[in-house]
Amino acid sequence: MEQIDSHWKRRTTLFFISQGVTLFGSMLVQFAIVWYVTLKTTSGAWVAALTVCSFLPQTLISFISGAWADRYSKKMLIIVSDAVIAAATLALALLFPLIRDDKTVLFALLATSIIRSIGAGVQLPAVNATTPLLVPEVHLMRANGINATLQSIIQFAAPAAAGAILTAGSLRSTLFIDIATAVVGIGLLSCILLPKQQTQTEEQPSVVADVKNGLRYLKNETFLAKLMLLYGLFILLSVPGGFLAALLVTRVYGGTYWNLTIVELVGFAGMAAGGLLLGTWGGFSNRVKTLLLSVGLCGLLTIGLGAVQNFIAYLAIMLLLGVAIIAAQTAVTTLIQERADAAMQGRMFGLTGTMYSGFLLIGMSVFGPLADKVSLPLLMIITGGVLIAICVLFRLNAAFYRTVEAAPEV
Repeated sequence: MEQIDSHWKRRTTLFFISQGVTLFGSMLVQFAIVWYVTLKTTSGAWVAALTVCSFLPQTLISFISGAWADRYSKKMLIIVSDAVIAAATLALALLFPLIRDDKTVLFALLATSIIRSIGAGVQLPAVNATTPLLVPEVHLMRANGINATLQSIIQFAAPAAAGAILTAGSLRSTLFIDIATAVVGIGLLSCILLPKQQTQTEEQPSVVADVKNGLRYLKNETFLAKLMLLYGLFILLSVPGGFLAALLVTRVYGGTYWNLTIVELVGFAGMAAGGLLLGTWGGFSNRVKTLLLSVGLCGLLTIGLGAVQNFIAYLAIMLLLGVAIIAAQTAVTTLIQERADAAMQGRMFGLTGTMYSGFLLIGMSVFGPLADKVSLPLLMIITGGVLIAICVLFRLNAAFYRTVEAAPEV
């Protein structure tokens, strides 16, 4: 890795702020589109179609875009993807008043969601692979924790802001705000001078070769392969507790807007607290210990969500679950940044993006219909128990658990 200069804190702060600004606009539009489609159609099929359009393109392109992040300028990839997303959003905002048919509007929203998903798939691997270029390795866990806190605060504020804007204005208003935040984010990122990155273009004449080389690298790096497997299982088994929470609240505690809103806000508050905890503490010196403890707690707390019958107790568990989820995700990010070669990090983060979106879609496809056949609380208890068992198995794997510990602080 290139020598990181003494101004890394200033550059990292500016980088995190630039991405936070664009994330806020993206989250506004995401909530606004989902709510608009839900209220306009009250159709599970349309919501499912929107979910597929929002995640499947990102799943398909993430690993390829990870190869681009290793080959080309990460900064330019982030800026171009932001600009393409903003252009698609602007086109929708300008066309919106001209479209009279509701079904045409819905198809336009689906098409825009596809473009935005592709842009996110290109952007995210480059963003995650940029952080190690800015932050010394000893500070990676804290930096990732602080960034996770910032993102969680934004995710906490976005639903309330989207609701207020939609109440006072319209869906079109949120689209223009997203465009403005993209311009600000691109402007801030343009001011950051990134260290030169290592590339291997002379050895890898095509992107297909880059992708194959990345898969070969992962196959030879046993630790990273096991880490990816654990991450995929974690996302899959987190679907009932994390992504079907609104369904459980509706069935058990009553489907009022207040109940659904407070659950979402409490979850994001827990994520912010988890990011703040890692930002100040830094986790255990053995990153794998931090990861396995966090994933195990997610399993235990998911069991709690299915077992309790009191809404206040449910909210308390959801708060702790938010802490555990963000700790697990931050540990995975830091381990990849520390253990993967600099020239391979884009591909590794591209793969994690593919696995996140892919396993989320698989989980929703399996556990969503299953929740209509089997008791959802029982489903949470079972998946939480399986998650704990998986953590125990990985803990007993000495080769995986005994990794190189983080360097001591200086």
